[in-house]
Amino acid sequence: MQDYDPSSAPSAGVMAALFGAFLIPTLIITVILVVSMWKIYIKAGKPGWAAIIPIYNIIVLLEIVGKPTWWVILFLVPCANIVVAVWVTNLLSKSFGQSEGFTIGLLLLSFVFYPILGFGNYQYLGPAGAGFVGGGNPFDPSRDYKDPFSNTPPPPQV
Repeated sequence: MQDYDPSSAPSAGVMAALFGAFLIPTLIITVILVVSMWKIYIKAGKPGWAAIIPIYNIIVLLEIVGKPTWWVILFLVPCANIVVAVWVTNLLSKSFGQSEGFTIGLLLLSFVFYPILGFGNYQYLGPAGAGFVGGGNPFDPSRDYKDPFSNTPPPPQV
């Protein structure tokens, strides 16, 4: 058997320094993201503390983007959870009147774009934008309908 070699103590110190060098920035980014989500929830009219409760935060996020609560189950399904997370992130950016480019920013540079969404002057427009960007009026089929197969003009609206 080998005896304890006291020269391994410096290597343990190096490992502790590397661990600390990765842990501190990770904690800073995590705090920034939690505070940003808190602000986003408040802007959407939901309680900010909901951002720190593990499963409840997803339920509240689904309410913000206008999807049913049972979608939480989809977050538990492997591979489907990635698709659903991207979809919900896109709906979140739409709920604040942003485009798909902002969604890509939320996905790839979340530590930059979530604070922009939370602390910026973006307003919550409703679930998935309530009609999306450009006026905020949802599509009304009784008023805006045009038959794609008919050559006759639509009757005049009264």
